[in-house]
Amino acid sequence: MSNERARPRILVGTTNAHKIVELGALLDGLGCELVLPSDVGLAGFDVDETGETLMANAVLKANAFAARSGLPALADDSGLEVDALGGQPGVRSRRYAGEDASDADRIALVLANLTRVPEAKRTARFRSVIAFAAPDRLIGTGSGTVDGVIDVAPHGTHGFGYDPIFLVDGHRPTMAELTPAEKNAVSHRSRAVESIRPVLEAWLDGQHLDSSLPS
Repeated sequence: MSNERARPRILVGTTNAHKIVELGALLDGLGCELVLPSDVGLAGFDVDETGETLMANAVLKANAFAARSGLPALADDSGLEVDALGGQPGVRSRRYAGEDASDADRIALVLANLTRVPEAKRTARFRSVIAFAAPDRLIGTGSGTVDGVIDVAPHGTHGFGYDPIFLVDGHRPTMAELTPAEKNAVSHRSRAVESIRPVLEAWLDGQHLDSSLPS
């Protein structure tokens, strides 16, 4: 019989396939087993994003996935904030062009609303907030941003969401022209993960300590 202890399990609280891939890469090497909603019978589980801020929605999702699964859960909410649009789409980034809109629809609406805005005033940022919750409590949060400028047309085939029109640091390439590894080195989500990493590491240390105590 093996004496190797099972690694602590953390549920990735999203059914967005793109986010699952990014978070999996960003959390690689953390020393835990990442569990997907489909692994625990939650493939169709969804959480209404009723919060008025990205933080509120991230906490809502982490709490809901943790309570439903019985596992600690990590969830994020992200948004594009365009200065010339008063910070929109912001917390409504996914719903900006309607509940059933595609990424292309949302991009088209942002570009249409910026038609008469000169390049110097097309400043924007991606913001991500990540929450980590146990089934009975919120454990901690983290956040990250990356600044840029909105391009006049979409470019690139990588990434998702508004990536094809977001010029990182205000110049080429767009986020969608970066490879996944390049994006993970500079993205708002990678910075949010780094922000919350000490919280995750402290929780994992506690789990390892508890498992070493005699029962």
